[in-house]
Amino acid sequence: MSKRFVIEAVLTAIYGELMLPSQPVDYIIPYSTIRELYELKDSPEPIMPDPADEAHVRVKIQELIAFFEDPFNRKKIERALAVPWRISPPMPINDRVTFTVMNSFEDAQFGEGFDPIETEIILCAMKEKAPILTDQVEFLEKAIESEIAAQIYDIDDFVFAVEEGISFEEWKSL
Repeated sequence: MSKRFVIEAVLTAIYGELMLPSQPVDYIIPYSTIRELYELKDSPEPIMPDPADEAHVRVKIQELIAFFEDPFNRKKIERALAVPWRISPPMPINDRVTFTVMNSFEDAQFGEGFDPIETEIILCAMKEKAPILTDQVEFLEKAIESEIAAQIYDIDDFVFAVEEGISFEEWKSL
């Protein structure tokens, strides 16, 4: 059985280790974060501080966009987009990683404390009972301070989350 995590699409481009987990992983990706890839692709703003890393990540973003635009994957995504909060069938990336796209939408449930993408990520995690993977310390801190009912791992703890992480049920009982 694969571990499931809610994650922004761009993080899979930035952190290559996410594509090489020690165990099978399914990344649940809110659809709005896929749309965000197009904005990042066309943005003159740097994504990474190092120019070599910047070039590499931009190539990976292009590859992700091409993956999601592939007719077979596009059809799976379009099925999910027909109904709010529906998830697509899994889209295999390699023998250990699959993407599942969720038709999420921001409903201001958490007020102005979280931006729309953060809200969608939280709601996806709550609906799917899956932990969030993030590299944004501010988001992590806000979620803890707000006592959000979602399990969150920092990207730096990815190996732990995959190999030893606690289940949603165990986490809820803490």
